[in-house]
Amino acid sequence: MVNEKQVLLKQLPAVDTVLREAAVLRLQERYGQATVTRALRALLDTWRQQILQGIWSANSLQEALATLPQALAMQVQAEEQPNLHPVINATGVIIHTNLGRSLLAAAASRQIAQVAGCYSTLEVDVATGSRGSRYAHVTELLCELTGAEDALVVNNNAGAVLLTLAALTGGSEVVVSRGQLVEIGGSFRIPEVMEQSGCRLVEVGTTNKTHLFDYERAIGPDTAALLKVHTSNYRLIGFTAEVAGAELASLAHQHDLLAIEDLGSGVLIDLRRHELMHEPTVQESLAAGMDVVTFSGDKLLGGPQAGIIVGRRDCIARLRLHPLTRALRIDKLTLAGLEATLRLYLDEETAVREIPTLRMLTIPAEELEVRARALAAELVPQIGGSADINVVASLAQVGGGSLPGYDIASAALAIEPRDISADELERRLRLGETAVFARIYRDQVLLDLRTIQPNEEALVRDALCQALIGR
Repeated sequence: MVNEKQVLLKQLPAVDTVLREAAVLRLQERYGQATVTRALRALLDTWRQQILQGIWSANSLQEALATLPQALAMQVQAEEQPNLHPVINATGVIIHTNLGRSLLAAAASRQIAQVAGCYSTLEVDVATGSRGSRYAHVTELLCELTGAEDALVVNNNAGAVLLTLAALTGGSEVVVSRGQLVEIGGSFRIPEVMEQSGCRLVEVGTTNKTHLFDYERAIGPDTAALLKVHTSNYRLIGFTAEVAGAELASLAHQHDLLAIEDLGSGVLIDLRRHELMHEPTVQESLAAGMDVVTFSGDKLLGGPQAGIIVGRRDCIARLRLHPLTRALRIDKLTLAGLEATLRLYLDEETAVREIPTLRMLTIPAEELEVRARALAAELVPQIGGSADINVVASLAQVGGGSLPGYDIASAALAIEPRDISADELERRLRLGETAVFARIYRDQVLLDLRTIQPNEEALVRDALCQALIGR
């Protein structure tokens, strides 16, 4: 008896046959025969693997074959794009790590473009014509915004922690709670970063509870610092206890030790003022007595990837002189984007309005529902025969290891295709000329308006039309 998978495999067309179809000939005129042939072989190979995995039924394969030229066009477009290219984030995850984390404010993008195409004042003192410091472009801003005595920036927060520990505690003991030995992503863990810095980790307390006396008992003649790591990418609830920053800093200073805090995602405004869950601010950490605080530039701050270090002037001076500072040096484009982002924070209302991450966090769900209904009204006449379209309540997430477990009310378009599966529609959107990343829930493709920018709505509409009806 012939195996069903073998029957389906035999239904896949030959490459030469497909290449002679009128729609595919037009693709060859635009992209070239070699490009189209390569894309076609890749597409058919994908379908072949899906048949062998049991994903395709006879009906679903026939539906796919009926739209093969359309699927091929999407495959060609996807392969022709640069590997790193813009996409539309319709997942509802605001700081989406895989999609590049925070969007930059328009002012930051303009400043980066301007600096990229010109010579700049990167390391020159314009007044004297002599060599200056690249860090001067953001140091004063960071000090004004946080209340710190001095500041330094490197290329990411893991680097900031590594540099801080290497320069200030290398060869000595650093005490940290067991409940704060976090993994920061990509399998990089705080204990491993500490090991690379040359300091010796001393664990205290338990996973769920650490008390002040745990730290005090661990202090010895080789102790250099007490380290507090904000668990910004997970949250412990229930029978828990941790030591407040002010208490930890006070204990450290009683023993002539440094108090260091890694805030992780980092935030410069009190999110409670915008009806969001509280996240410790950099200003609060410094006010509590921390000598050095590190945090990210591309998470809740809403800027480019950077590791920001603020704190005591003498501590930052030691960091500047350490060889790792050169190895972790921030480039001119990141500096340009970071400076422009920080300038927006000089007025909180401006920051919330102009920085996309803050804007997406704070926009009311009711406003998103209005936008969703308007977009649905445009789509129904165009693709209503190919899919059911509804506006549904959704829960967006902050993402990026920030505000874990905190959902934000949102609104989404729920698209239930009639002729293809939700998985196939999601794939077509992702591989389209304008790539749209969505999520699937109960056999529907959800497009969350919280992460779709207003100027992207027409592109989403066109992408859906292309994916469902080929135009």
